[in-house]
Amino acid sequence: MARYIGPKTKIARKFGDPIYGPDKNYDKKNYPPGQHGVNKKRKKLSEYGIQLREKQKAKYTYGVLERQFANLFEKAQRSKGVTGEVLLQLLESRLDNLVYRLGIAPTRSGARQLVTHRHITVNGSVVNIPSYSVKPGDVVGVREKSKSLEVIQDSLGSRRVNVSWLEWDSAVLAGKLINRPERDQIPETIKEQLIVELYSK
Repeated sequence: MARYIGPKTKIARKFGDPIYGPDKNYDKKNYPPGQHGVNKKRKKLSEYGIQLREKQKAKYTYGVLERQFANLFEKAQRSKGVTGEVLLQLLESRLDNLVYRLGIAPTRSGARQLVTHRHITVNGSVVNIPSYSVKPGDVVGVREKSKSLEVIQDSLGSRRVNVSWLEWDSAVLAGKLINRPERDQIPETIKEQLIVELYSK
């Protein structure tokens, strides 16, 4: 799951949402995958099925393994605040996600690769753990030797990211996590309450 390398459009069609970003193939076929596709009458999902689907959608979106996801949920439960919202905040605070949000990489999987290949720093020190939890006030940047990398330059050149909870400094290619985002600031269309209901069974 953390390194899903299969057909991404198929997954997007499964969930009925372009979870990997803009996708021309999804736009052409925005109906469920499979031989019968748009004409196939799907069985109505049970309540459990709907909840499980939402959890899988969150896992695919953020590229998180089952065990990692369960640990994050436990952490969210122990934290103050609304569990579902805290869960999304923890997912958004992952280093690979912040590299993607800052526009240093065009996709989350690309961001994950930049982190594991030691191109990313947190507060000036190289961190190569994609699941590293960035705290408010931390500065995420590009390592000095990696600033000229074509993939980073191309991504920053087409940068359209503008989220209020991140501050970007183009002069030094670094961004600061100002605070953890509120639910309405997170653009993902995940129904986190369904995930909470699933885990509370």
